[in-house]
Amino acid sequence: MAAASNISPQSEYIQHHLVHMNSVGEKQSAIADFGVVNFDSLFWSILMGLIVVFFLWRAAKSVTAGVPGRFQTSVEMLVDMVEEQAKSIVPNETSRRFVSPLALTVFLWIILMNVLDLVPVDFLAWVFKMTGLGAEHGDFLYYHRILPTADLNVPMGMSLGVLLLMFYYGIKIKHPGGFVKELFTAPFHAPGIAGLFLAPFNFLLNCIEYAAKSVSLGMRLFGNMFAGELIFMLIALLGGAWTGFNGASLGLGIGHVLAGSMWAIFHILIVLLQAFIFMMLTLVYVGQAHEGH
Repeated sequence: MAAASNISPQSEYIQHHLVHMNSVGEKQSAIADFGVVNFDSLFWSILMGLIVVFFLWRAAKSVTAGVPGRFQTSVEMLVDMVEEQAKSIVPNETSRRFVSPLALTVFLWIILMNVLDLVPVDFLAWVFKMTGLGAEHGDFLYYHRILPTADLNVPMGMSLGVLLLMFYYGIKIKHPGGFVKELFTAPFHAPGIAGLFLAPFNFLLNCIEYAAKSVSLGMRLFGNMFAGELIFMLIALLGGAWTGFNGASLGLGIGHVLAGSMWAIFHILIVLLQAFIFMMLTLVYVGQAHEGH
């Protein structure tokens, strides 16, 4: 606690906003701690997922054979875009019946989760205070991060799901024997004793490949969104430096508005791009599971 009192107010502000509303009431000390549950990440990710499911359900229910409305046209354009990408990557038509809707859901889900980063940093704290829910030091809502994709658990959990799909389709297409055989015989093929000698190296390389795909898929989304969230916090500090109607405060206030607006506009591209990249890599990895080395 003594060390915490020596940090600057700016650092304390940022550190406060980087702590999740979790089951231990403090910042997670280890990278992997299965005893910690981040309730804010669970709430917002599940809520955004339910909104996507409801959105797609409404679109499917309102489909008409006549002239489509704007809502139906927009959804059909999204579906056609994802389906075209899936056709060029996943060769198996039967697999695409599941993979294409999955890719569309993932794309929209990540977009909605990423869009939460555009909510002002201190907006929820203000709402909690205005509604009397708390958000004072010591209250359960004092720590709250609204952006699920800036929580490493969420992107890595999603990438783990993609990894399981890679295993599922690899075993389904190549059969269990063929899948296991490929782990030990690819990418370096050799007959006889040479093949036995290379088998451990092939297995190690395949394990590294699967691990690298999963880690890079999750870390790419997490890294970009965490960096964007941190920049919003730094911009918020400009507005927090207001001390009255003087030159320095006015300059910082104008800088806060300009920098915040410019970064928010640029961040919209990041929000969409990261969702598209995650969707495309999901299709690519599942498509590779259908292929042999």
